[in-house]
Amino acid sequence: MAIVTEATLTCPECDFQKIETMPEDACMYFYQCTNCQVVLKPKQGDCCVFCSYSPVKCPPLQLSKSCCS
Repeated sequence: MAIVTEATLTCPECDFQKIETMPEDACMYFYQCTNCQVVLKPKQGDCCVFCSYSPVKCPPLQLSKSCCS
């Protein structure tokens, strides 16, 4: 199975979108929007900012593994 390692993050504050590379073996808990500078954190129940603010799940979840262990 091919892993998607790039995803478009969408800032919930200003709707700015940017393609970012996802880490394949770690969670990204914080991300600062390059447009409005707000710091994004995962929504409750999500493991990382990619799972919360992009249409693509993080690589560990794509492989049905635990993301944050």
